Amino acid sequence: MTINSYYSSERLLSQNYNKLLSDLAKQTNIRIDEFLKEIEKISLLASNGLSNNLSATHEGSFPIQDFLRDGDEQHEIAAYNILMNYIMMKDRVFSIYLYNMNGGQDLFVSPNQPIDPNFKVANELWFKKFMHANDRTITLTTRIDEQLQNKILAVSHARKIHDVASGKLLGVIVVSIDIKFIEIVNRNLQEGLRSRFMIVDEDDKIVYNVNDRLIGTLFRDNVRPPESVNVVVTSPLSQQKWTTYLYMPLDELTADGKILGRNLVTLAIVMFLFAAVISIFLSHVITTPIKKLLRNIGLVEKGQFEQVQHIRSRDEIGHLSIRFNRMSHELKRMVERMQQEEIEKAQTEMRALHDQINPHFLYNTLGSVKWIASMQQADKIVDMTDALISMLRYATRSDGTLVTIREELDNIVNYVTIQNVRYYGCIQMKYEIEEQRMDYRMPKMILQPIVENAIFHGLAELEDDGIITIRIQPKGSDMLIEVCDNGVGMDDHTIQTVMEETYAAGNGSRGIGLHNVQRRIQLHFGESYGIQVDSTIGEGTIFSILLPAIANLPDTH
Repeated sequence: MTINSYYSSERLLSQNYNKLLSDLAKQTNIRIDEFLKEIEKISLLASNGLSNNLSATHEGSFPIQDFLRDGDEQHEIAAYNILMNYIMMKDRVFSIYLYNMNGGQDLFVSPNQPIDPNFKVANELWFKKFMHANDRTITLTTRIDEQLQNKILAVSHARKIHDVASGKLLGVIVVSIDIKFIEIVNRNLQEGLRSRFMIVDEDDKIVYNVNDRLIGTLFRDNVRPPESVNVVVTSPLSQQKWTTYLYMPLDELTADGKILGRNLVTLAIVMFLFAAVISIFLSHVITTPIKKLLRNIGLVEKGQFEQVQHIRSRDEIGHLSIRFNRMSHELKRMVERMQQEEIEKAQTEMRALHDQINPHFLYNTLGSVKWIASMQQADKIVDMTDALISMLRYATRSDGTLVTIREELDNIVNYVTIQNVRYYGCIQMKYEIEEQRMDYRMPKMILQPIVENAIFHGLAELEDDGIITIRIQPKGSDMLIEVCDNGVGMDDHTIQTVMEETYAAGNGSRGIGLHNVQRRIQLHFGESYGIQVDSTIGEGTIFSILLPAIANLPDTH
């Protein structure tokens, strides 16, 4: 097994290194292609890109072309800023040269390298050929960038800029990228692999090598690694007709294989000596916790949660035991909570039985009161009784927890009708709601306690007429309901009291809290929804209710 493992591992090691080098070369190529694409993108966007203030005319829409046509200071600043923005987005390894063919001045943007103002690009052979050719763009392989004082090696991309209106040649933009950008791409490679990474063009000339003196020389005559003694992988670039080479000497691979062989022999001897001891130890370690775990499972089945023991083991059985103990504790809490909820439910049902009133009897009684008031021409009592009957019918409906906004607002109209009898018609209601939102759904009996608080805490002590405005507007995918009043306002202590107190029916208190309304909303929709209060003394109060926008959905319990 050791010998077979050695040779199998050696072959696998060779395959893995080959695959590893191939993956590294492909990943590196992707990054290099991205930089080369950026060169073309920058030249295209800079020459034809539109600014943010695009208008019906061409003025201001082409900052680079505006500068080439009229090189005043304002156009120069606009062109410089847009070119510098392109450079800053890509590690600041780019330099951009804008040569004016329209008789104006040139523009050079380079964040890290000083510009050589004495260099004349018109004297360069490649520039002359480019001007006489019909090609719109040209990519120059690695060469010395004469436009910079430091004369660094760079890859350049040139593009002719034509007037969008007349087609006249205005200038040439050259985007130069320092060849050192490949070191940025290769910074994750090991130092040894960096020296064995190179790029070769279609003419077999070296485009990039750690040794700058080899750039431009023939690959086959200098550093081409022989495949007989190296693991060599090649990968073509998609942006240029270039090929990347990455290799590793077989000697280093063999050295790793020898270390692996010695380790395998040592491992075989150690395994042989301790096989019996390990077998006994594993048997004890594995079976003992399993037996304890089975016992704990039996105790949980019987409901004896208190007798569950903790298993002190750091292996998988120990982790499983910890999870099981947590599950049993959670199950115990759930059982206790369910028991408590059953007790509370029974108490609630008892209270409901005590407080239950026959609705038909109450409706008939109120109907008789309304009839008597009508016979005696007591119009206010008729209106008040009619509104109370509608409110009771609305409150005692059992057709679900969600109602339409229209139904909820009808209930508010009835409630305000009753309150206006008490406050001599001093309460005015305003509604700012779009018609299409009237059929949205919301929990029942949400607005009435809020309007009641607005009356008791805001308008009751107001000498003038009080105005309550109900406004509904969208807020993202949710719905925001605002109940605003022009009352006396509330201080922070009153707001806290209103929000924390629960409603106690029949206690005669004017301070009806919104705790129950808040709890209903959050139990129904979640903690992110609910009520907020913003009040200013002497100016009024705004109750804001955030609810999900539910339109034309069936009611759910």
